[in-house]
Amino acid sequence: MLFFLVEPAYALGGGGGQSEANPIAQLLPFVLMFVVLYFLILRPQIKKQKSQQKMIDELKKGDKIVTSGGLHGTITNMKDDIITVKIADNVRVEMSRAAVSRVREDSGDKGNS
Repeated sequence: MLFFLVEPAYALGGGGGQSEANPIAQLLPFVLMFVVLYFLILRPQIKKQKSQQKMIDELKKGDKIVTSGGLHGTITNMKDDIITVKIADNVRVEMSRAAVSRVREDSGDKGNS
């Protein structure tokens, strides 16, 4: 009975005397996966991070911004890493530059679409 189980194992390549595969051929799938991950995930993320840092570095007084928390305001004062943002009449808050999500491009026409 055991004879019937051993013979198919040799037919499938499970037997003794088989040669080793090329080490480069074994690493090729991992290299290809890394290349695909780099171009689909890492590279776009790095580009996005660079553009965000450039936007933060170019902030100036009077810019209308949106923070990562969703507050809309205008920059009134800037220090090294802290900006003062006017969010309403007589309401100013200090926050980190890193909290700025984007700079708003207002056309001046609110509600006239």
